[in-house]
Amino acid sequence: MSEIYDITIIGGGPAGMFAGFYSGLRGAKVQIIESLSQLGGQVSALYPEKYIHDVAGFMGIKATDLIDHLQKQVEQLPIDIRLNEIVTNLSQQKSDFEITTNRGNYQSKAVIVATGVGAFSPRRLAVEGADKLENKHVFYTIPDPERFRDKTVLIAGGGDSAIDTALMLEKVAKHVYLMHRRSQFRGMEHSVKLLEQSTVELLTPYLLKQIELADDQLLLTMKEVKGEHLLQKQVDDVVVNYGFISNNKTIRQWDIQPEQQHRMFTVDRQMKTNVPLVYAIGDGVDYDGKLDLIATAFAEGPMAVSAIMKELYPDRRGPLHSTSMEL
Repeated sequence: MSEIYDITIIGGGPAGMFAGFYSGLRGAKVQIIESLSQLGGQVSALYPEKYIHDVAGFMGIKATDLIDHLQKQVEQLPIDIRLNEIVTNLSQQKSDFEITTNRGNYQSKAVIVATGVGAFSPRRLAVEGADKLENKHVFYTIPDPERFRDKTVLIAGGGDSAIDTALMLEKVAKHVYLMHRRSQFRGMEHSVKLLEQSTVELLTPYLLKQIELADDQLLLTMKEVKGEHLLQKQVDDVVVNYGFISNNKTIRQWDIQPEQQHRMFTVDRQMKTNVPLVYAIGDGVDYDGKLDLIATAFAEGPMAVSAIMKELYPDRRGPLHSTSMEL
């Protein structure tokens, strides 16, 4: 505990990574603590092959490529990265904070919580026998699209991830179905338009009710929502995009408890929580006008860092414009 960091960022997803990079640009002594074995958060863990469309400068960038770019950015500056470390406690020690992890203790003048929605796992398919088929015929992530080459695949879901997955697998699979419990999809308008122009066969509004394995293929029975019609399709694999279940259990055990509403940190326009020098950014925060986009999270990091640096070092003159910053 001999070192004292200016800023400790808890969470190494895209929001935390860019906040760390910006902290380094501002000359702060900074560390990023991530509970997983790699940076990237849920983007890397759940949707590595998904294309992201709300990052400036890219019509679409694969999640793994985005994380690679962010990691190269972070590596340009002297930022301490701590992986496989879970923050078990955040407490006040005189004028500084003590951050306790499963591996050690650290001191920091300020903290940015970028944990998103906390620990997460995919929302499982509530169909009998689906659990026995996981990673054989039922998948929740796609580490390699080639696994589905020349296969008949059904995607379950109606959001951006489901649509992106369907469009991605259309390029390699023999045939792709997209099943959704509503007639309308919840994705970005541009993505929905691409979907409608694609060869993906839409099955709406249906829910999957039964899976039978026969001759290494799946016989799927779907039931019409608010109806009695049953639909059967034979496929090789099912990919489920029902979102994820989150758990902030570890954060709830900290000594310091920033104010939350509906399990989301309440912040002001500078990303300040109600605890002095504790800020929060990313998917785990809420404020009027909040948009759940990576682009939004990328802006929240610099706002939090700038507010922290102004408070810690009021005599320093911050950059007036991004073009005035140099590595």
